[in-house]
Amino acid sequence: MKPEIKKISQISPDQSVICILGKDEIPENLRLSKTEKEYALKQLKGKEDHVFINSYFKCTYLVKVKKEVSLFRAKEELRRTASGIKKLIKANNHSELVITSFNAYKGAIEDFTEGLLLSFYSFDKYRTKDEDDKKTKFPSRLLLYGDTDKAEIKWINDLTDAAWFVRDLINEPVNHLNATALASAISETGRSAGFKVEILTKGKIEALKMGGLLAVNKGSVDPPVFCILEWHPEKCLNRQPVVLVGKGIVYDTGGLNIKTGNYMANMKGDMAGAATVTGVLYIAAKFNIPLHIIGLTPATDNRPGGNAYTQGDIITMHNKMTVEVGNTDAEGRLILADAISYAAKFKPELIIDIATLTGSAAVTFGNQAIAMMTNADRKYITLLEESGNLVHERIAELPFWEEYGEMIKSDIADIKNIGGREAGAITAGKFLEKFTKYPLIHLDIAGTGILKKDDYYRLKDGPGSGLRLLATFLRKLAAGYKKLK
Repeated sequence: MKPEIKKISQISPDQSVICILGKDEIPENLRLSKTEKEYALKQLKGKEDHVFINSYFKCTYLVKVKKEVSLFRAKEELRRTASGIKKLIKANNHSELVITSFNAYKGAIEDFTEGLLLSFYSFDKYRTKDEDDKKTKFPSRLLLYGDTDKAEIKWINDLTDAAWFVRDLINEPVNHLNATALASAISETGRSAGFKVEILTKGKIEALKMGGLLAVNKGSVDPPVFCILEWHPEKCLNRQPVVLVGKGIVYDTGGLNIKTGNYMANMKGDMAGAATVTGVLYIAAKFNIPLHIIGLTPATDNRPGGNAYTQGDIITMHNKMTVEVGNTDAEGRLILADAISYAAKFKPELIIDIATLTGSAAVTFGNQAIAMMTNADRKYITLLEESGNLVHERIAELPFWEEYGEMIKSDIADIKNIGGREAGAITAGKFLEKFTKYPLIHLDIAGTGILKKDDYYRLKDGPGSGLRLLATFLRKLAAGYKKLK
């Protein structure tokens, strides 16, 4: 269970404390002895990013802010330091822990708390025995003392609540979370957070002629679903909604072009985009972001079942375009394309899709950047870049030139669902661009969305990549509208 966050007005002498230091000075309210202070300052002047002091009746953790770096980097280093001491915190078995700062930048307490909460997450619902966890545990309460803002504390709480939820969805195996179960989880989240959810079942999907989603689903014994999520507050700042589209492939075998070797490992996480969109709507509703936001999450598994779609098939999509299937493992773009064309009914200001889409993006940027392609106005990209730097979910832009569109032309249909080996991430984005006349930002999280090992507080398997980026972007977008008012 995620710890409770609470602001306090004073620190008691016997409370264990994490203090973030902006200078090599230790505040008197920590009540450390002269010897303890001298030891701590000596350690902090070296290469250590933190010092731990056990005073028997309490524990003190001193954490230094990294100097001579940008504010963006200093914020990220604090989150990483929080991750680095989580095992020590757990070993000390605190029931509660105070987090404060001294001479640090404004927001340091919140940044450290965010890193700690993201690090505390674990997916252990199916463990029946875990003796170590019974002996020690993380604090059930984090008490924030000092220069903190109530709105920012709420933001961190809502953001990390959503991150835990998104990670839970991504980590669920497909035998517990097929497309129908995913839709149920999205509906339940909408009820608890306060946004609307409409679930379109197979009959409605057929009526809408979503040929991409239906084709990918043909090899499955479970029906597809199409979820429409909507947050429309009374005091709404945008006239046209922002539409978020998330890939919901609950398991990807590759279909008849089946994945070989270990490429099928962790493909339960191929619905990370849909989980992320749900998480963003959760934050928007809980934090009351004053924007009209719509989420679209097409969902199915991709299997080589009895009537599976095949290489060479011609599919008629929701917008009546025809697609030649060049590879059944390029299925994500097919279900996203139907959703992106469906988004036209809302006349959106902007469409943002997010998906674990191509190995090409992972090869290009590894796990350090989200691949982005776009035809949208640069004001959105500038805001997205700034948001990415703030939360360290950075975007890296790939070109979107028309010449790349030539690579997916078909001799027998309007378009192919795959180009050649070259520029695979870009041609996937160009494929999606064909299905809308509205501004599009395409985010490929194949490298960042499913990790093989922990990267500080970005935990292995499903870290929830893009959630903090998009939530921060929408919050900033709303702030920009307020300034115009």
